[in-house]
Parts: sequence; C-alpha cells; structure tokens
Amino acid sequence: MAKLFRAAIMGPPGSGKGTISKRIAQSFGLQYLSSGHYLRESIAANTEAGVLVKTYVERGMLVPDHVMTRLMLPRLEQLSDHSWLLDGFPRTLAQALALNNLYQLDLVISLNIPYETLRERLSDRWIHPASGRVYNMGFNPPRVQGKDDITGEPLIQHDDDKPEALMARLRHYKDVAKPVIDLYKSQGVLHSFSGTETDRIWPYINSLLSTKMHAQPSDACQTQTP
Repeated sequence: MAKLFRAAIMGPPGSGKGTISKRIAQSFGLQYLSSGHYLRESIAANTEAGVLVKTYVERGMLVPDHVMTRLMLPRLEQLSDHSWLLDGFPRTLAQALALNNLYQLDLVISLNIPYETLRERLSDRWIHPASGRVYNMGFNPPRVQGKDDITGEPLIQHDDDKPEALMARLRHYKDVAKPVIDLYKSQGVLHSFSGTETDRIWPYINSLLSTKMHAQPSDACQTQTP
C-alpha cells in the first residue's frame, strides 16, 4: 500500500460497528483495533494501564479520557507503519483531540441506525464476557443456546442492553459523539451512512473505501446513503 490509511468508525450500541469493521479489515487489509477488545486484553495481561482500567470497569464506570489515551496512543505508535481502523476510540472530543495531535484521520465512518432497529438488535444480543464475542438470537445465534461456541462458557445479557436502559445509553452516545462528529465534519473526513440492515449499508462503505484508499485527503467529502 503506497500510502498509509487511517480510519475510525463511530456508531451507537448495536449499530453494527464490529461487523462492518471486520469486513473492512478483511477486504482492505487494515489493522483493526477495537478499544473494547484491547481494554479486555490489557486487564487480562495485568499491565499497568490494564490494572488502572480494571478499577473503573469493576465499579461500572466509564474509563476516563486520560486513561483511554494513555492506553490507546502507545498502541497506535506500535502500528506506525500500518494502515489501521479504530473502533470505540476516539469516543469523546478530548480523545479525538489527543489523537489529532499524533495522526490525521483520512476517513471517519458514522453509522446512523434508527432507534427501533437498535432496540431489536440489542434485546436479542448475548455476550461472552471473557472474550467480548457477541451473538444475536435473530441472525447470529450460538450453536448451543446460552453457550459460547468456542469455550462453552455461559453467555450473558448486559443490563445496559435491556430496553429500559437503552434510551439512556443512546442519549449519552449522542451527547458525547456530537462534538466528535462535528470535529471530523469540519475536517472534511466524515462520511455518514443510514439504514436498518448492515448488509445493505456495507456496499456503500465498500465502494467509498475502494475510492478513498489511494485518494488524497483533500478529496474527502461527506456522503450519505440514499
């Protein structure tokens, strides 16, 4: 790849970020870095940052900006010779500005999914806590009900994924994400995609990336799926 390509994907819980990110990584050879997966790895490895993260996770608190940047930015520096895609970072304006000091993103994908679709997806979502593997009873069920395909360990449903908590989560996401989205819109790298089905959104994202991978940053513009 002649030019390194740096991208990020944003979207509310249940928007399909993980599914689309994996397709992007496989189709375009980008290193995929999920902040959630990396947080779990750091906790499991008992690293200095991981120990700090664990103190917040165990109390059910969001990991503060300074801890997230301390964890993620050194990892990105290790990938300085690679093209990459970020999922879950930057989540806040402070994180975006810290990232901006090191790297200029070439593309930011924002997924706009209707509330009703998110509610249906999340009410069917079950998770393997240790790995973060996600199952959906509607379209990606486990082979054995209630059990992780790889370990056989029990799956759980987060309280946050239950309908009564979802509206609050979505409101929080919108409040936190808006200044980040506005920043990337002002930089000309934001591309928004709307829809209810990941498989229908994907061809537009695939086409955009095919066009942008070797384009100059000045060619970037905002797009919206029909």
